[in-house]
Amino acid sequence: MNNVTLHNQVEMPIVGFGVFKVPSGETAKIVKQALDTGYRSIDTAQVYNNEEGVGKGIKNSSVPRDEIFVTSKVWHKDGGDKRAMDSIDGTLRRLQLDYIDLMLVHQPFGDYYGIYRALEKAYRQGKIRAIGVSNFSPDRYLDLVHYNDIVPHVNQVETHVFNQQVEAQKIFAEYDTITESWGPLAQGQQGFFENEVLTEIAAKHNKSVAQVAMRYLIQRGIIVIPKTVKVSRMKENIDLFNFELSSEEMSLILALDKKQTNQAPHTDPNRVKGLIGMK
Repeated sequence: MNNVTLHNQVEMPIVGFGVFKVPSGETAKIVKQALDTGYRSIDTAQVYNNEEGVGKGIKNSSVPRDEIFVTSKVWHKDGGDKRAMDSIDGTLRRLQLDYIDLMLVHQPFGDYYGIYRALEKAYRQGKIRAIGVSNFSPDRYLDLVHYNDIVPHVNQVETHVFNQQVEAQKIFAEYDTITESWGPLAQGQQGFFENEVLTEIAAKHNKSVAQVAMRYLIQRGIIVIPKTVKVSRMKENIDLFNFELSSEEMSLILALDKKQTNQAPHTDPNRVKGLIGMK
């Protein structure tokens, strides 16, 4: 597995396994299967309600803890230093772990300053090896960077061939923050699997559309966390290191960028109301 080096020198796999919407009762089995397949990075969140299953899957696996990179996220309902610290301790209990490799502020709403400062505190205490944010647009990201002590190690944002975050990635990189993609397969939307450019490049390399799309992102230095519950797809999604896209192929895929999210943007009032209303 190839790694990226965060600006505090922590190594993080460039391909991970996401458990968003994996039912809590199935999570332990799915996580163990992913680890058995070769994944060494698992991405969860408090609001996914499956941290306990992730912890059980890790415990049931034969992979040593120090070879597994675990990410979780603090939900905005736990805003403020005290509540956020309590929620971090809750995540540690549910995961049955002594430390979390990466903890993110999940959304740029509520008292996310308080949450981030709790992450900084937990980082200094050794409970967390790296900290960051999720769904932070460049303006929110820059605000956080300039008024806090620790620059985020990671910003996890919707990134795929139709929403490539090219300019945002440049801004994050100015401060040595790595871009991480959620939804690297565009959630199958916008004609992703039928796209002619992707299908032609995939045929040339004897790879799938999904593999080509994720290879494009990792060649740009972007971390990807595909999600599936099928072992065959787990194997396919991690098999990204035995081929390389040419500069011409990279340019063709770059031209697919519509700067178009699959959901209403975080600046949309109705989206904000919906996220704030989630428990």
